[in-house]
Parts: sequence; C-alpha cells; structure tokens
Amino acid sequence: MPINLTWLGHGGWIIKTDEHVVLLDPFLSESPTAPMKPGDLDAHFILVSHGHFDHIHDVPSIANRTGATVIAIFEIAQWLANNHGVKETIGMNIGGGTTTPFGHVKMTPALHSSQLPDGSYGGEPAGFLLKIGGKKLYFACDTGLFSDMQYLGACGLDLAVVPIGDLFTMGPIDAVEATKLLKPKKVAPAHYNTWPPIEQDAAAWAQSIREQTNAEPVVIEPGQGFDV
Repeated sequence: MPINLTWLGHGGWIIKTDEHVVLLDPFLSESPTAPMKPGDLDAHFILVSHGHFDHIHDVPSIANRTGATVIAIFEIAQWLANNHGVKETIGMNIGGGTTTPFGHVKMTPALHSSQLPDGSYGGEPAGFLLKIGGKKLYFACDTGLFSDMQYLGACGLDLAVVPIGDLFTMGPIDAVEATKLLKPKKVAPAHYNTWPPIEQDAAAWAQSIREQTNAEPVVIEPGQGFDV
C-alpha cells in the first residue's frame, strides 16, 4: 500500500493512505510558506508534536471542522478539549503507543520545549514513529540530536523526516548525524526556510546526505509530495 506525503511547509505534513488522511503539525494560516489554508484540508487524524504556536495554531479549527481525532501529549489533548471544544482526542505520553484505523502510533522523545500559545504547560515535546501498512516512518519533529535515535532506527525505517533549520532545532550538520543513527531508506528535511532565521540550503544538505550516509534524500517544495 503506497503512502503519500505532502509537505505543508515548516513542520507540517499530510500523510495519505488509501482510506485515511493524517495531518502532522499543520501550520498554515500564519505561515509565509504554506501552500494552502486550514479550510482547504480534510483530515481523519491530526498528530501534534508539541505546544508551540507554529505547530498547534491551526489544529483546533481543522479538528472542529472535520471531526478529526487529535493525537498529542496528554496535557495538549486536555487543553484542546477544555479550551477549544475538540471532541475527539487521544492523550499519550513518551514511549507509549496506540493502534488507530490507519496504523500504529508511537510517541518518541524530542529535545525541545513545549509551551502552549496561552502560556500554559504543554507537557513534553515529542516525535512520532508510525507503522502504516508495513511501512515505518519516523518524524523527529522539533528536536536536537540525541544518541537514542539509533534505537529508533533499529526497527528499519523506510523514511525519516528531520529538522534542518538550526536555531530552534538541530541544523544541517546534526541532521546528517541523525540520519547516520537512524539509517532510513529515505530522509526528508523539514522546519526550514519559513523565516530568515532558519533559512538553509537544502540542496547542500542533501549532497552531504549522499556523501555521508546510505539514505536517499528527498527535498521538495511546500505543496509537493512523494510516495513511500
């Protein structure tokens, strides 16, 4: 079963299977690079990695319009239900997993911070390891490099998505090191070129990936996609 991924710019993705549409950290209405607006998207599930505005700002409106189930750290799931009336949520914590109609979701560690837009506590930041139709996809989300990525890669990843923007996450050099630990078949960059402070040369990064790892780099523009 092919899985199609579309980059929404910044840290956002659409993950499509034959029957389900999953959004990850959709940030559209205030993003200068987003190829579409929140009202353009359908969703059955929304994955939220942490509470920063550039990852959660559009989640309530999309979830309430589409009826999507939001999967997030427990504190964020509660915040969305209590403060934004999101009816369907699954609260998780680091290391936990849940089986959904589209596949299995495991919440993985991330080295970052997580405060919600109103200043309240957003729990721990996270990444996601997805098992969908025999494929294994890892979204590091907003994180620095950490050595336990080698254990996440031990399952045999078909795809890893890593941030390369630097300043708020790991930059290109550490993203290459992360790829060495994760050993995915394909690796895609995210969380870059949204604003000047996180501008990066993705083509140069991709060349480093080819030279230093066995992964195939996949560099696309916001709105473009590829199959896994």
